[in-house]
Amino acid sequence: MVNKLILGDNFEILKTLETESVDLIYLDPPFFSNRNYEVIWGDEGEVRSFQDRWAGGIDHYIAWLKERVIEMHRALKPTGSIFLHCDWHASHYIKVELLATLFKKNNFQNEIIWSYKRYTAISKKFQNLHDTIFWYTKGSAYIFNEDREEYGENSGKMDSHYKQDEDGRWYRWQKRKNQEPYKIYLSEGKRVGDVWDIPIINSSSKERIGYPTQKPMALLERIIKCASNKGDLILDPFVGGGTTLAVADKLDRKWIGIDQSVQAVKVTELRLNQQTDLFTSIYANSYTLQLHKYDYDVLRSKDAFEFERWIIGQFGGAPHSKKGGDAGVDGAAADGAPVQVKRTESVGVNVVKNFSVSAKQFDKARFDKSVKAGKPVGYIIAFSFGKGAVQEAARLKNQENIIIELVPVDTIIPVSKKPSIKLEVNELSRDASGIREIELIASGQSEAGIEFYSWDFDYNSENGFKAGVMIDRSGYQTAKFKAGLHAVAVKVVDNDGLENIETIKLKVNGTVERTV
Repeated sequence: MVNKLILGDNFEILKTLETESVDLIYLDPPFFSNRNYEVIWGDEGEVRSFQDRWAGGIDHYIAWLKERVIEMHRALKPTGSIFLHCDWHASHYIKVELLATLFKKNNFQNEIIWSYKRYTAISKKFQNLHDTIFWYTKGSAYIFNEDREEYGENSGKMDSHYKQDEDGRWYRWQKRKNQEPYKIYLSEGKRVGDVWDIPIINSSSKERIGYPTQKPMALLERIIKCASNKGDLILDPFVGGGTTLAVADKLDRKWIGIDQSVQAVKVTELRLNQQTDLFTSIYANSYTLQLHKYDYDVLRSKDAFEFERWIIGQFGGAPHSKKGGDAGVDGAAADGAPVQVKRTESVGVNVVKNFSVSAKQFDKARFDKSVKAGKPVGYIIAFSFGKGAVQEAARLKNQENIIIELVPVDTIIPVSKKPSIKLEVNELSRDASGIREIELIASGQSEAGIEFYSWDFDYNSENGFKAGVMIDRSGYQTAKFKAGLHAVAVKVVDNDGLENIETIKLKVNGTVERTV
């Protein structure tokens, strides 16, 4: 299975997941706080979701969440687990009205308290310094890999229950259910309880990506390690800052991530790419990125055979398994009629003429039957068709009752062109040591509108784009460069999730020169 990062409404996408296919689900849905800060990225998909959640108060919020958890329960394997992350605003409603009704009572495993420290405003009550994570399993047999926290070897000196063995290691005796005693060594750590003291992401953390409710990797590591094994499938239907997928990928799990925010999906993509290097990227888990629209240029540059098979499948047909098709036929449509694919623009008249012959030779009986019934004898799929092709298809239909349907790619799938981008470079200042401060101004253009820019100030084409600045809404940056050659790359992302990249090389010496 290929990992998937999907842009879209998780409710609709969850419906498409195979029943009992997921090993572990972690969801961190937007909290029921009725505050505008719950709109984090601020793009259209997230704002629309925020408005939907709040249309009818707590009852509407629970109903909105419940219909999604129902689909998650269906997709979960009998041995699977779900961890639902929430806070005090709705935790009691979620447990009683949602989880307790979907999962059997005996399948409630823990109410985990994630405890953390942060600065809060002065108020006449105790500080709110924890979130709640409900852990439910689908059945009585489930995955649980016990985690242990570090417990100093010398701690036994303060506890009369512990003794030292001949090697000086501190231990105590523990009885199993069958009354058989066994040794527990302090060096092996202590069992983890249901209160987890894990620091939040602070402003100086290396993990920080600028996502206000970003969860620490240590939190997800504990959940994923305890409730799944290598190769298992992890689902996060509210991707947010991408921590679940980043951790799952590092721990060699398969994953599916969903979010209807373009920025959430694209930032997660940047984050996944950022945590691989030249060596590990050779072995890293591959993934597919599914957006609302497909990049025209990417589709046009695909391997021809790969594109044929993919677009016929999107059309609802069945592609031929061998390259080259069979006498000009690349597959069959849902109605059984032959299909030919041309990965080109302005398909000409000869393609239509030749295909009418190929369709007849491919299955003459079917061809004659379709002509008699006034049904399509076949389909040609291409990016666009020239005037001659359109006229020839019309002539065949009107004069010979041979119907060949010309199917543009963008009637099968949504297609858009990537944004354009220009980069301007200006020197701002220089100092005695030769360091130059450079002004970088990126300007992107897209019919869909620009979402954000990302920057890599030490770009290496072999390693790929590694964002030093992940989210920049202005397209303006300043950076300092020492004498020598430097490569800078800027990536622009539009509201459809499509992107483009501009790279430059700078020669910094007595002056700053932009080189080819």
